[in-house]
Amino acid sequence: MPVKNTRARKAVIPAAGLGTRFLPATKATPKEMLPVVDRPAIQYVVEEAVRSGLDDVLMVTGRNKRALEDHFDRAYELEHLLELKGDAAKLAHVRESSELADVHYVRQGDPLGLGHAVLAAEPHVGDAPFAVLLGDDLIDERDPLLARMLEVQEQRGGSVVALMEVEDDRTHLYGCAAVGPVDGGADDELVVTDLVEKPEPGTAPSNLAVIGRYVLAPQVFGILRETPPGRGGEIQLTDALRQLALDPALGGPVHAVVFRGRRYDTGDRGDYLRAVVRLACEREDLGPEFRTWLGEFVREQGILPV
Repeated sequence: MPVKNTRARKAVIPAAGLGTRFLPATKATPKEMLPVVDRPAIQYVVEEAVRSGLDDVLMVTGRNKRALEDHFDRAYELEHLLELKGDAAKLAHVRESSELADVHYVRQGDPLGLGHAVLAAEPHVGDAPFAVLLGDDLIDERDPLLARMLEVQEQRGGSVVALMEVEDDRTHLYGCAAVGPVDGGADDELVVTDLVEKPEPGTAPSNLAVIGRYVLAPQVFGILRETPPGRGGEIQLTDALRQLALDPALGGPVHAVVFRGRRYDTGDRGDYLRAVVRLACEREDLGPEFRTWLGEFVREQGILPV
């Protein structure tokens, strides 16, 4: 009889970073609150967790992140004003974020890396698998990556990472995985045999890069407590997962789901702008008019022939 594994029920969103790549905009505004069209980036991430069945969300924050809590809280004065105006559409938008999920907060304290941020979630998560979603990666709602990862983790146990093929000259920007086949696995399933955080150019074990979605076994907490600072002087989650991959007896194997869908990278200014344009073009309410303007703009700039 196959082993029945516990399904993850909680999501953790590390949100303590300083957002230095977006200064001066992030001097007083959390990078997670920068708008992607008309919603802050962090809301897309919470919505993805909820669509995947995870409505208990812990945000690992730091100083100057109060705006995150305010966004997912009720805004009684604003709601009252909109009610008086009879503006039901805007009222629904305002209430949407506060009704999405049961959102909790814990402060990371010292900014010692992603692994340290995940470790701060242990008291909330407890002894159960859990998902980790990074706010720099927005996954299109038409591509249920996290739901697929939760399915694989429930079936296989252990931990699951999301992998994406990248160009060889970009592997040094990611954690990269050595992988093998899974007996009886689907086309998008692999087993991870090793992981390297931001390998030197030409040394990556593959062009399969780890992107910002994880479903982790609770045993990762014990490993993170013993993980020394790695690349950049930070406690790297990749280093802890590498130990699990090399020795599955520590907490189950590490499997991977290879993602081939639509991902919007908001990690730097150029990718952020491209994400805004792509998502705006996809919107039913904004897309038609915006695409027309965009076509006119690129022709005016001489980017495309008239």
